[in-house]
Amino acid sequence: METKIPPPIVTLVFGLSIYFSRGIFQVVEIKYSFYFGILLLLLGFVILISAVRLFRKDKTTVNPLSPEQATKLVTDGIFKYSRNPMYLGMALVLGSIAVFFNFMGGIILIALFCAYITKFQIIPEEKAMKDLFSDDFEKYIKVTRRWI
Repeated sequence: METKIPPPIVTLVFGLSIYFSRGIFQVVEIKYSFYFGILLLLLGFVILISAVRLFRKDKTTVNPLSPEQATKLVTDGIFKYSRNPMYLGMALVLGSIAVFFNFMGGIILIALFCAYITKFQIIPEEKAMKDLFSDDFEKYIKVTRRWI
């Protein structure tokens, strides 16, 4: 793996960065921001939890630092729509933090989060999945997008 930092820790660092950089960026008022922020937060957690539940149901590893330990390629449920719903859920949670505290800085930091996770987590995971599930994984990536 390219990284040894667990994605939840990366998400926490970016979330704190969004919060603590709020003085640097211009304040943007969003109508109904409370409801929009709650919606993003709930959506993020629902996506995350549904993905983890599918991994557990299929008895495969949830550990993002050891994808080579996967015993099954999960392609049903939320995985029909995104190859990386856990990271998508994390990005949505970061989106809710941005809506509540720092919209402009949040947009920039969420883009950086997505780039970081793609380079250091998703691409190495995909390599491991290709090694483990070769043809099945190749078919899966042709019909399912990386993020959404």
